[in-house]
Amino acid sequence: MKQLLLDIAPPSPPALDNFVAGRNAELLQTLGNILAGQEQERFIYLWGGSGCGKSHLLQAAVEASAKKNLNAEFIVCSGDTEFAASINADCVAVDNVDRLNPSAQIGLFNLYNRMRDEGHALLLVSGPTAPAQLKLREDLVTRLGWGLVYQVHELTDEEKALALKSHAASRGFALPQEVGDYLLRHGQRDLPSLMATLDALDRYSLANRRQVTLPLLRELLQGTP
Repeated sequence: MKQLLLDIAPPSPPALDNFVAGRNAELLQTLGNILAGQEQERFIYLWGGSGCGKSHLLQAAVEASAKKNLNAEFIVCSGDTEFAASINADCVAVDNVDRLNPSAQIGLFNLYNRMRDEGHALLLVSGPTAPAQLKLREDLVTRLGWGLVYQVHELTDEEKALALKSHAASRGFALPQEVGDYLLRHGQRDLPSLMATLDALDRYSLANRRQVTLPLLRELLQGTP
């Protein structure tokens, strides 16, 4: 993808209502109920492969909490992550827990216990595997398995194709089958990137007063009119 794709706008901020559920409908409903105060569960662990939507859901939960004027934190784990004893939030989302160093694992363990004792805050954690397969402290792994545990299933190509067609329709144009197929074969395969490319294609089509076609998409991706 050449220079022209640098003009692709960033995708819309993650939210529950722009998450394409696919096989994750139960998870999406449960998370929505918890954030709406309709369910009492306060600990959720999400796991799945890269690009399945774990980060989207964690960020959506933080955003939904912030809109209610709650104190919310989104933490992307790395080898340098530390959990301050002073963390005091209504919603804490911890992404990629498998990357935590030993000291940070103790910090998250202590945070979990404190939040459990206080009984009101929401803790969401994500990782690449189910809790029992994480190579972390045993006591932390045990804690992560105490709440709700959901596998986040990546969308199939068929589900991605339907999501692209629906997104195109919401922008006022019909997505030709060959355009959707080409995007799935040659573009970045995660849904936010696919949607961003589709948005750029729509703008390019309008700017050039041409219909959305496969040649137009190739022209956009190559950056050469």
